[in-house]
Amino acid sequence: MAPKISVVIPAFNEQKYIKSVFKGLKSQTLKDFEVIVVDGNSTDSTREISRRNGAKIIIEPKKNIGAARNTGAKQAKGDLILFTNADTMASRDLLKGYLELFKDKKVVAASGPLTPLEKTTAFIRFGYFFASVILAKITFIGGKPAISGSNFIVRKSAFKRCGGFDESLYTYEDLDLAHRLKGLGDVRYMNDASVATSTRRIVKWGIPRYILFNAGNVLRYNLFHKSKEHYEPIR
Repeated sequence: MAPKISVVIPAFNEQKYIKSVFKGLKSQTLKDFEVIVVDGNSTDSTREISRRNGAKIIIEPKKNIGAARNTGAKQAKGDLILFTNADTMASRDLLKGYLELFKDKKVVAASGPLTPLEKTTAFIRFGYFFASVILAKITFIGGKPAISGSNFIVRKSAFKRCGGFDESLYTYEDLDLAHRLKGLGDVRYMNDASVATSTRRIVKWGIPRYILFNAGNVLRYNLFHKSKEHYEPIR
């Protein structure tokens, strides 16, 4: 019998972080799910760690996160596909809570809060809360849900109907998909469906650069339906 949920994780040289992903998945109260790691030809031990933890490995040489997610989705056996990142750890009841939500047939996709994976400052913790809870809820209320690829689940049938992720977008492909899914049914926000994701980009870039990059990307996407193409990898 096929699992109800498939977890799709794009990864490239993530040996430092991907152990946290499997730690979160192994702690799940729901046990019936599959894990697919879409690897971008890593040169470190990412694939070895993933195999050891029971994941199915697919190689996707394109350096495009939307393409990696689409490749994983094509192999997914579950009725629901959870997309998360290789530096993200799921809370214990994440999958169980999402599965319960999708008993409502009107729901086509859902997302939830992000918290910092590492120990960090109170200011950064507040920033995560402000962006992934307060601002996110405002976008859901406004009818243009802003979801994060770190914590995003979708009904596979709806994902196929809307054509999956737009591979011409190098960033904000998750936001774009959520907007298209909105026309197929309800996109929900779940308060208790949280994940912890790495602060590495904020630490490397600094808060001002991080805010400016994302604010500029929001404007670029909404005005021109384009995203910034250079997104510096941080390992």
